[in-house]
Amino acid sequence: MSLPDDWEMVVGLEVHTELKTTTKLFCGCANRFGAEPNTLVCPVCLGLPGSLPVLNERAVELAMAIGFALHCTVTASTFHRKNYFYPDMPKDYQISQYDQPINVGGFLDLPDASRVRIERAHMEEDTGKSTHLGGTGRIHGADRSLVDYNRSGVPLVEIVSGPDMTSSAQARAYVSELRSILIAVGASDGRMEEGSLRVDANVSVRRAGEELGTRCEIKNLNSLRSVARAIDHEASRQVGVLEAGGVIRQETRHWDENEEVTSTLRSKEEAEDYRYFREPDLVDLADPAGKQQDAVDHGAAKCIGKEHAIAGDAGAVERAVAQRLQERHAGQQVGRRRDDLDLLLVDLEPDGLFVLQPADADRIGQIGDAAERERHVDIGVADDRAGRERELVGVRHQHLGIG
Repeated sequence: MSLPDDWEMVVGLEVHTELKTTTKLFCGCANRFGAEPNTLVCPVCLGLPGSLPVLNERAVELAMAIGFALHCTVTASTFHRKNYFYPDMPKDYQISQYDQPINVGGFLDLPDASRVRIERAHMEEDTGKSTHLGGTGRIHGADRSLVDYNRSGVPLVEIVSGPDMTSSAQARAYVSELRSILIAVGASDGRMEEGSLRVDANVSVRRAGEELGTRCEIKNLNSLRSVARAIDHEASRQVGVLEAGGVIRQETRHWDENEEVTSTLRSKEEAEDYRYFREPDLVDLADPAGKQQDAVDHGAAKCIGKEHAIAGDAGAVERAVAQRLQERHAGQQVGRRRDDLDLLLVDLEPDGLFVLQPADADRIGQIGDAAERERHVDIGVADDRAGRERELVGVRHQHLGIG
């Protein structure tokens, strides 16, 4: 969609992906979609008094894999409490990462040769799910609401892009490319229809050459079609308001798929509204201290989406990548991932070829002698009983480099 006159849109996306773990982020409850409501819960994910979180090591591994895949710097990080009230938030706060996220400063290249900056990709826990019954089906017009806490505490990574996209087509391509990468590294199943991947779109408009305008955030878009249509509608709405002499308010808006319009949910909060403070019940994540470069040098996996090869010879793409990698790591092998995404996956571990199959997509971190089970551990905390420091972050992460 093109905007009238010399208007242009500016789009940044926040993509929330549920991590493909067996259990939740801070407890041992199963991370599984489709169970009977409120059957996958415990005192920890229900926020009951006296319960304490214990961090899921596998979730940290997957978060690091995402960071490497998006060319981020993986660094020491901390957890904070993000305080706000909503019925599906049993603790009245969300454990998230604030000023020290695990991944910072990456990028994602799109098929049109544009590059979108990745500002951060941080870990947090998911909320429960509210279902509003009667009336409009939205919270403000419903007769009653039901809450399912099965999703509460499921591990998430929120991937925040820079405001680098200038069309809905670019935004759609970004989500599609990102989804392919998340599936390829085994971090997510990418099922948007099940809520495994959800998109918040920050949209503003401006005249060419002017400063960024006031943005509005469209929440919880769960399909590529919705992403494109919601962005187009919101940009057109803002242009209409400004040309009529109005002012854009910074707010959070809801996309109505049936009516194809956005509507106000609430005024947009700023960071200070959430009263962030450090989570006292979790220790810091240790600094990987050089393991990122080791991963890039010794585990260089490369995922290339089939969209990049549509106009040319897909075989030529593989041959070019293979040649480039073989120059760096002679004698290693190149494999092709076999599924509907048609992605090239190269693993250059000394142990040999590692081809990621759909049936074992969650094994990206289970290379070598890695145990096929999930552990909830305190990351980087001093083990006073043993009289030595446990350094758990990065133990197997040298296998997860993405180049």
